[in-house]
Amino acid sequence: MFIRLKPQKFVTKSGHSKLIPVPGVVNSNVLNMNKPLLKFTPSSIYCPAADIHIDPWKPVDRAIITHAHSDHAKFGCKHYLAHKDSESILRLRLGEDISLQTVEYGEEFSINGVKFSLHPAGHIIGSAQIRVEHKDEVWVASGDYKLQDDGFAAPFEPVKCNAFITESTFGLPIYKWPAQADIMNDISEWWRQNRMTGKASILMGYSLGKMQRLIKNLQPFDGAVFAHGATFNLNERLRAVGHDLPFIPLITKDTDRKLFRGALILAPGSVLNTSWIKKFEPYSTGYCSGWMAVRGAKNRKAIDRGFVLSDHADWNDLESAIAETGAQKVYVTHGYTDTYARWLNEKGIEAAEVKTMYGQEEEAAEEEIIAES
Repeated sequence: MFIRLKPQKFVTKSGHSKLIPVPGVVNSNVLNMNKPLLKFTPSSIYCPAADIHIDPWKPVDRAIITHAHSDHAKFGCKHYLAHKDSESILRLRLGEDISLQTVEYGEEFSINGVKFSLHPAGHIIGSAQIRVEHKDEVWVASGDYKLQDDGFAAPFEPVKCNAFITESTFGLPIYKWPAQADIMNDISEWWRQNRMTGKASILMGYSLGKMQRLIKNLQPFDGAVFAHGATFNLNERLRAVGHDLPFIPLITKDTDRKLFRGALILAPGSVLNTSWIKKFEPYSTGYCSGWMAVRGAKNRKAIDRGFVLSDHADWNDLESAIAETGAQKVYVTHGYTDTYARWLNEKGIEAAEVKTMYGQEEEAAEEEIIAES
C-alpha cells in the first residue's frame, strides 16, 4: 500500500539519535494553484497525485490520519496510516482488526512518486502534521496542534512549506493561554482546599489528550486519585504499549465511597449533571478547556471552577506557527475560519477559509463508546 523510504538520522553529542529536521527552505516559486497538490473535497483533504486522503470524514480506500480524536479519525476506511503512538487508540476506537500501517516521525514514504512524512503536532499523543512533497512543491496539513510542550505528547515542530493547512479553534485575540505550570498549581490548590473540607474534586476534560496531560503534570499526587471508565480504558491502553503513565484505579459500583472523600476524580465532561456524579457527594467540580478563558463559559456549564487548559494553539501561537512555516498560502479549516482567514489576508498572508467536518469532536458520544469498550 505504501512505499517506505529510510528516515535520515544524526547522532547528537549526547549520543541520542534524532531525526534530521525538514529542510528550512522551500522553493517559493513552485506553488501551482491551477493544479494543487492537495484539494478540499466533500470527503476529505485529498491528494490526487497519490490518490490518498488526509483525515477523511467519509469512508475512503486509503487514509492518512493526523491523530485519534473522533473528528479526524473516522470508522470505515479500508486502509489507515498514522504515527505509531496513535495505533493503540485508533484500534480501540475503530476496531482491533483495522488495516493500519504506522510510521515514526520524520520517516518518509512514497505513493505514486509523492513523498509523505509525519511531524510532531503537539496536540495529543501521536498527533502529527502531514508533510506532502511532489515536484519541489510542499504542503503541510497540520490537523490540530499546540505549541505548549505538555510533557507527554511530542512537542510541535514547525515544517517549512509552500502551503499550510491550519486549524483556528481559538483564532481570536481573546484566547491567550497562561503557562501550564500556573494552571497545574491552580488545580493542585483547588484540590487541596477541597480535601480540607472533605470534598471530592471532580476534574473534567477530554479523556484523550487532556487527561494524560493532567496526570503527567499533577504528579506527585497529594491524595487518592480515581478514574472514570473512559479515562481508565485510554490510560491502560497507553500504559500497555509503554507510555509513562501511573496506574489510576477504575471507579466501579463496588468502590468504597468513603475513599472518594478528598480524592481527585478524573472524568469526561459528559458526566456533568448525570446520576453517576452523585456518588461523590459532597464534591466540587472543575473543568479544563480553552473555552474557560471566556467569562461565562464556566457558568454555562454549571461548574465550580474553570481551568484554562487547551490542547490547541492560542492566538499568539497560531500566528507564530504560521509564520515559521514560511507558507505562501494558508488554508483555515475549522474554528473561527472566516475571521482568522480575513486577519491573515490583512497581514499580507494569502489565506482562504475551507469548510470541513473538523472541530466536531462529539465528546459525549466518544467518551461513552470508549467507556463501554
